[in-house]
Amino acid sequence: MSDCIAFPRGCICSYWRTKSGIALLYNEETNNTSDVCLKLTKEALTIQKLDVVCTSGTESQVNVHLLRTAGDEVTITVRYLREVPSFLKLPLGSPGPPSDHSRVFSPLFDSSLHLNGNGNNTAPSPPSPSANEPKYEKRWLDAVSLPLLMARVSRYKAGTDKLRSNCFEVFALDGASTNILQFCTAAESTDWLQAISTNINDLTRENIKIVNKYCSSDDQIVHMGWACDSPEGSADGRTSAFKFLALRGPYFYIFRNPPISASGWGQAETTYNLYEVLFKVHKLWMAEDCWLQARLYLGIEHSPEQQEKESLCFSILVGHGQSHTFRVELATDLAIWEKSFQRAVFLEVQRIRSKSYMCSCHGNVLCLTIDFGSGFTCLDNNSKTILWRYKFSQLKGSSDDGKTRVKLLFKNAESQQIEMKELEFANLTAVLHCIHSFIAAKVASMDPLFMCSQSFHGN
Repeated sequence: MSDCIAFPRGCICSYWRTKSGIALLYNEETNNTSDVCLKLTKEALTIQKLDVVCTSGTESQVNVHLLRTAGDEVTITVRYLREVPSFLKLPLGSPGPPSDHSRVFSPLFDSSLHLNGNGNNTAPSPPSPSANEPKYEKRWLDAVSLPLLMARVSRYKAGTDKLRSNCFEVFALDGASTNILQFCTAAESTDWLQAISTNINDLTRENIKIVNKYCSSDDQIVHMGWACDSPEGSADGRTSAFKFLALRGPYFYIFRNPPISASGWGQAETTYNLYEVLFKVHKLWMAEDCWLQARLYLGIEHSPEQQEKESLCFSILVGHGQSHTFRVELATDLAIWEKSFQRAVFLEVQRIRSKSYMCSCHGNVLCLTIDFGSGFTCLDNNSKTILWRYKFSQLKGSSDDGKTRVKLLFKNAESQQIEMKELEFANLTAVLHCIHSFIAAKVASMDPLFMCSQSFHGN
């Protein structure tokens, strides 16, 4: 069962999802599963275990105490009785179904489940038991509630790129976990994953609004959230690990844990200047998760090889040829990160307006300035004499040696001839990414739909 709270069409915050249902809780260490009841609300995921308990009888309390204090290993001696029914039925001679006023209810919903089957069973009542005979019932026990603010979900085995089948885990900010939630079908698993992710993302957006209200316009958060750092072909043997990423002000941040205070923003593992970062989607992906879900409902199975090929990854390319590869859980997450990077880079270019880099040509020290308004300007670093100037629209192509040198091809506005300018930089990759950022921002500034969508969360 699920309900949605809808928002106006085009709104960033799509809907809150509330949902309840049954799943299996899988323990990888013991390879055991148990029934659990799930309830998803705006701010939390609540989990309850279904267990069989002895509700009365002289030995029931003693037995419960012994089991709870027995330690890691318990030896149970079972005596076979020919007339004892199956596990999910009450023992022979037990009382019949409880009356309406004595039914066992789950805090999440009315389970109406008892070991003798349907609560409305009208079978003849068995003989009245003695007062000391134990009675058994199914009950929902040990309710655990995981807050969804800054939480994350994962369908993959820890530290690997191996995808679990119809399973995922939810991890709270404090590290608490649901353990592995297992579902009957891929469609059901995907539906729960989407519902939980939606509420996590919406809580994150609310948090961003609150933070942005107290920050300057140059220090606004555009987006933040979890992604799995997935090194490809790493020579140092690094395994996959979750990182908390943030786009704030002039920087792209990579954290080990979310910054929950002002001082936490100074504890990032790595920061990069946004205008020198290039965002790249690795593989083709479906624009809408509903198509993936529809495919799952049709029963189209995926082999492990197909699932690996459909991993939702993006790369962050930075200076000196360095890069990071991140994996997300849903196509909608990938779309959010792509749009957020475009927006964050655009806003940073608008803020700085220009950027200059030292370079050389034929032994002369020069300075190349990339300006949002005027384009490219190259001047002699000693005399400050302008050597040449071109608009962004005059750049017709470029080539580089992958190390330090780049050739820029410009079209002369008067002669209509192509003019080649060769320059050498200490950090060529950063310069090329900066040129890309400025040109992309210039093109975006001419798109009325993009410009109308530029407003900070909380403004």
